Amino acid sequence: MTTTPTGTESATAPTGTESATARRAVGTAHTRVEGYEKVTGTARYAGEIPFADLAHGTLVLSTVAHGRIVSVDEAGALRMPGVLAVLHHGNAPRIETDYVGFLGAPDPTTAVFQHDRVPTKGWPVALVVAETPEQAAEAAASLEVTYREEPHDTAFRPEHPDAYLPGSTIVGPPVSERGDQSAALAASAFVVDELYETAEMHHSAMEPHAATARWDGGRLEIVDSNQGTVWVASELAKLFSLDLSAIRVRSEHVGGGFGSKGCRAHQVAAVMATTQLQRPVRVVMTRRQTFSLAGHRAPTAQRVRLGADAEGRLLALDHESLNQTAAGYEWVEPAALPARTMYDAQAHRTAHRLVRLNVPSPTAMRAPGEAPGSFALESAMDELAERCGVDPVELRVRNDTQVAPGSGKPFTARRLVGCLREGARRFGWEQRTPRPGATREGRWLIGTGVACASFSAGAMPTTAAITAHADGTYTVHVNASDIGTGARTALTLVAADELGTDTEHVRVRLGDSDLGPAGIAGGSTGTRSWAWAVGLAARDLRERLALGADIPPQGVTVRSDTTEAIKALGHRERHSFGAQFAEVAVDPDTGEVRVRRMLGVFAAGQIVNPLTARNQLVGGMTWGISMALHEEAVRDTRTGGHYSPDLAGYHVAANADVPRVEAHWIDDPDPEDPVGIKGIGEIGTVGAAAAVANAVWHATGVRQRALPVRPDRVLAGGAGSTGA
Repeated sequence: MTTTPTGTESATAPTGTESATARRAVGTAHTRVEGYEKVTGTARYAGEIPFADLAHGTLVLSTVAHGRIVSVDEAGALRMPGVLAVLHHGNAPRIETDYVGFLGAPDPTTAVFQHDRVPTKGWPVALVVAETPEQAAEAAASLEVTYREEPHDTAFRPEHPDAYLPGSTIVGPPVSERGDQSAALAASAFVVDELYETAEMHHSAMEPHAATARWDGGRLEIVDSNQGTVWVASELAKLFSLDLSAIRVRSEHVGGGFGSKGCRAHQVAAVMATTQLQRPVRVVMTRRQTFSLAGHRAPTAQRVRLGADAEGRLLALDHESLNQTAAGYEWVEPAALPARTMYDAQAHRTAHRLVRLNVPSPTAMRAPGEAPGSFALESAMDELAERCGVDPVELRVRNDTQVAPGSGKPFTARRLVGCLREGARRFGWEQRTPRPGATREGRWLIGTGVACASFSAGAMPTTAAITAHADGTYTVHVNASDIGTGARTALTLVAADELGTDTEHVRVRLGDSDLGPAGIAGGSTGTRSWAWAVGLAARDLRERLALGADIPPQGVTVRSDTTEAIKALGHRERHSFGAQFAEVAVDPDTGEVRVRRMLGVFAAGQIVNPLTARNQLVGGMTWGISMALHEEAVRDTRTGGHYSPDLAGYHVAANADVPRVEAHWIDDPDPEDPVGIKGIGEIGTVGAAAAVANAVWHATGVRQRALPVRPDRVLAGGAGSTGA
């Protein structure tokens, strides 16, 4: 089964590279194979798994934004009931912090209790361990830490005097430039030159960040909630100078990660405590602690300059982004990435700049770079359409390109125009009145908006093994991380097809570093990476079984490794694409914005499981609505900390905010992927906020160039002043 351009199921055979087995499971809707366990509560998450003699740790965070620790008075805490230990910079084990980490540079956030310096408010200064979580929390609250404060700077602003170009980024050079911008802008009939801003955002996964560490027969075991067990194991091995084989990390069920669940302070602290106490120790972040310890999406200030000819075709594109980073760590929020993919121009320039502040380290957050970057670029494209007098959908179609502007490489496939056309048809775009502020329903101003989306389609080297059992069942071993995306189910479908069996005969084991190296759940690469390895192993196993050999009691096992296959991929750009459409209602008296409906159409490779895929896409679009209207972490520049760092003060979209969201897709398998997968984890988020903001302009006639679109910003712009 496959998916037709209308997003419904069809019995036609999929295009692209095929296995020897006709597709039977891939492309058909399947409920999650672990669904029963999750709805009945028998699926245990990291903070729920029982251990004998388990102790509990609570992190103590700094109350100053910059300075040094003068003293830690642990005596009082140690006298409290149940308290077993207090770890801090004066007594904690020394660890190795000067190493190349997973993201390419030493991450100072894992160097807990190694010095007396405090770089930011919310920095871990101690761990209190007790017999119960309640005892640990009470003692942690009473721990007396004295500081010597130093001047701090936490104010992010577009014209910060200390902004600079980073040495390098993991997504390419900080600056890419081609052509003469000044000449192209001078030759342009229409020019847009505006500043767009996005707020600091936080991951807020439903499942807390939790880790239990223990020594088992001379081997360190971590039961964790993470996005890649090998990622965490390799970081801890380097930190504690251990051989990788001496560490086992398990993470069977994960309740959301979004980029935040790598190696963090709580895992390092748990290992320190279990080493000292020689008993299992669990450390769980509180919700408020995640705002300091789990990373965040850095706020951005982005200047976009566009120049176009009389027909709206781009002659100049200049996209420069500034984001905050921690004082001791460079994190680039690559917001100019969409410009390197979406639209070409004779003169094309992108740049990323940073400013070091006394804030916690930013990190990857769902659709890093593309989510905030698409807001700026797609808002600017909408402004260009207005000035050119060209329909916003048509303007984007006119500027489609089959070669990536940033690299000069052709795309394996780029069905962006197909997404725009299909989305416009489904949304009823042709009924739109072009003039802003022209449509009312009672007191509400009604507007519609559109934006495009892209996200890279990569793959990471992965190993897998499959065992055929004498009873006709199969066990798949692959170190995948199912962070709620339905990866376990998708891999079951892929394996069943390649093995020529029913899904009921396939069991998938994942989330265990002992299963071998594998790609992480991140960057929309997870399912593609794991399915590639599972498919290779399944085909090899099926060929062996076809020879007619009897299966011994221990079964027959084959292994695969995709390292060489991924190296051999052609040098072309691989991306998922999409088009987002939104309809909003705006109250001109209060500034309230309500999203009434949203529709997205995506070209995102072979859809393995339409049921969970639609969940992913709708979830991503919901996140985009939340980014557009709600999410904003505000810092008190006096103290350096957040106002209300919890889900009462940090607002996210709720069910009432998302009345109608539709996700559809068009046929778009990757011809160089054995299953045709591209990835869908992030593409749903990209472009969604821009579509909402563009719809607000259409409703009110007032541009919103800063997110979130708060009521005060709507009123400040004079909502409804151009209305009928």
